Amino acid sequence: MRRSVVLVALAFGIGAAACTSNGDPQPTGATGTAVNALMATSDLYVGAPQRVSFGLVLNDQRLVSFGSVDVTFVYRGSGDDEPQPGPATTAVYLPTPGTTDRASGPTVTLPSEARGVYQAEDVTFDRPGVWEGRVTADVEGLGAVRTVVGFAVLDDPQYPAPGEEALPTRNLTIDSDAAPSEAIDSRAANGGRIPDPELHQTTIAGALRRGVPALVIFSTPVYCPSQFCGPVTEVVGDLARRYGDRAEFIHVEIWRDHEANTINQAAADWLFREGNLTEPWLYLIGADGIIEDRWATLWREDEVAAALEALPRIRT
Repeated sequence: MRRSVVLVALAFGIGAAACTSNGDPQPTGATGTAVNALMATSDLYVGAPQRVSFGLVLNDQRLVSFGSVDVTFVYRGSGDDEPQPGPATTAVYLPTPGTTDRASGPTVTLPSEARGVYQAEDVTFDRPGVWEGRVTADVEGLGAVRTVVGFAVLDDPQYPAPGEEALPTRNLTIDSDAAPSEAIDSRAANGGRIPDPELHQTTIAGALRRGVPALVIFSTPVYCPSQFCGPVTEVVGDLARRYGDRAEFIHVEIWRDHEANTINQAAADWLFREGNLTEPWLYLIGADGIIEDRWATLWREDEVAAALEALPRIRT
């Protein structure tokens, strides 16, 4: 099974040469240092506002962190078409939970100091095809920086998306028979205890049958190549302890057997498409069984908390 490698590069600060819109290598910044934009969002599609995230990485494996950057999205069609301007917006730094964030402009950091992505909100694409995000930023120590990231926009989402019915899958729980503990949560590898038991009590199918909202995280905390899965899973565990009266909270582990490349069926049903898989994903499912929102890669705890607070309390 192929795995998404974009987030691997982002996590460790590994990138290819920065490019101009015509693909030619381009040193960016007043110092001549190349800054590369790496896409961190997958499954973009037309006609709906979405979050678009990317990382900024230097060739020496340092990162650009904090503050905000400007991004203009440009339609390239088949890649050879004349560029057509699209939405322009600001992308704000989104830190990995547990890492440093500070009120400053974009700054060069080591991966051990800060690690995150820049996220643009409510971006709507009006046509499928090849798009670019043209990023400009004033980075402390580098000066004015320009870089480009290319990506595909589809006619329709590949993965379950807001407005669609949630899939009534039966993910593994602590009561599942003959399931190894690490298949329920990879943090229980080597015979360890399954952490966050409140995330492993029920199935998506069970929440849909009872007609209650559910916040579902698909992640593999131990094996996630981006190193984002562990921190964001812990955030969902914290939300479960605070908002257990608003929704069911469910963690779906990706791998039944990581070494054998065997994926859990519930994770495959939701996220395995055309031989590829991306993670982590967070889904908010309404009491009516309709997906209300989804987040990819990273998200702000306060944003998800606000969505949970807007739900009525579950009647017992």
